[in-house]
Amino acid sequence: MPASATKALRVAVLADSDTRWKWGALTATRVCPGDTEIHLDGYLLRGRATPTARQLREVGVDADSLREVTAVEFLRAMEGAGEGDGEPYDVLVLALVGGGVQAMLHGLGRVWRDRAERPVVVTGYVGVVYEKLADGLLLRHGADLVLANSRQDAERFRAVYEGVGADTAAVTEVALPFLGGAAHGGEHDPYTVVFAAQPSVPDSRKDRTYLLERLIRHARLHPEREVLLKLRSRPGEHTTHIEELPYQKLVQRADPPPNFRLVYGHMGEVLDRTDLLVTVSSTAALESLHRRIPTVVLTDLGVREALGNHHFVGSGCLASWDQLDAGHRPAPDAEWVARQGVAADGGYETAFDEARKRIAALLSRPAGLPPLAPYYTPVTAPGYLPGILARHHLAPDGTPLPGAPAADRAPGPVRQVVRRAARGAYRHGVQRVAPVIRRMGEL
Repeated sequence: MPASATKALRVAVLADSDTRWKWGALTATRVCPGDTEIHLDGYLLRGRATPTARQLREVGVDADSLREVTAVEFLRAMEGAGEGDGEPYDVLVLALVGGGVQAMLHGLGRVWRDRAERPVVVTGYVGVVYEKLADGLLLRHGADLVLANSRQDAERFRAVYEGVGADTAAVTEVALPFLGGAAHGGEHDPYTVVFAAQPSVPDSRKDRTYLLERLIRHARLHPEREVLLKLRSRPGEHTTHIEELPYQKLVQRADPPPNFRLVYGHMGEVLDRTDLLVTVSSTAALESLHRRIPTVVLTDLGVREALGNHHFVGSGCLASWDQLDAGHRPAPDAEWVARQGVAADGGYETAFDEARKRIAALLSRPAGLPPLAPYYTPVTAPGYLPGILARHHLAPDGTPLPGAPAADRAPGPVRQVVRRAARGAYRHGVQRVAPVIRRMGEL
């Protein structure tokens, strides 16, 4: 099934949020061998975080086709590809949360059970891995390539797999696929400070209000600077994580000065005009460091696993708002930065060479690829796996459960309207109603 120099490599990406679509699509273009032309089909998994048209435009990644599917519909599409329903895929990138990856591995294992040839299956993480390391990794085990975004992650991934007796061959060191852009060449006029907000870190009103107040205070202390609050989504939209207390709402109760603004858009474009990037633990810090932009990871709320900023211990970037207000400029530790897959001194393009070689070797296997073999099976995890699969309407053997969304026909106009209405109601319940109920329960 290897693609020749005259045949486009057919790649499918299944993603469940805007950031994972960005990671998956860019990863697909980075890891495919050589200068082969790529035909990219995107599939967006229907759920609370399915990206809106605006979010997809903001990501700025194009595909030859893009459609929304349920898990069962996607499996039906993969089953039909190459069997009278279009050409087969060469590579499949699963850009999903861990449970989604595990469900797809079992579902795909079923639909490809009797095939001599199948796509190379690739998965990984969209950013910094600072929580649920073992859980997330074991849910991703079974893919042909499990991508690690840095040398440090590759070492940790192999240690987890070795520790449970799972095969480590799939672990492949790469780098974050969205690093790039021009290096910081000097201060802008006006000098621009950007706070990269995160949807769920921190998660309390008190902490988020504190960070907003400090950002506004910094703007007042430095009226000659432009101070930007970079937001991930507009009200009513979801990203990879649920945002129960959007900064847009909190800022309505504040009185920011004229040099303070909210901004959206592509992170790379915002970094083009950034002189100081501030965050709690966003992956944007690695993008900023890659471009040699002064970068601060805040310690105001502590250095804690719950915040994710513990990942930056040793980076040289930890500092508080008091220090920033007084003019502190961080100096990143070069060795730490290098271990995080950040190639500020060059060599970024070669970071994907090993993945390209592995995929090329797998595509050229004369007898095709072996069956998918996840670590979790009904034997190794009988009390855990069925629940993971059931969330995606799959039985323990990977077959669709009774009542699963129909996948044998395209939805008609009425079904499309009902689906949109149901998804809107679900999102409203998750973002608006559920937080109110939780707050009432805390009274």
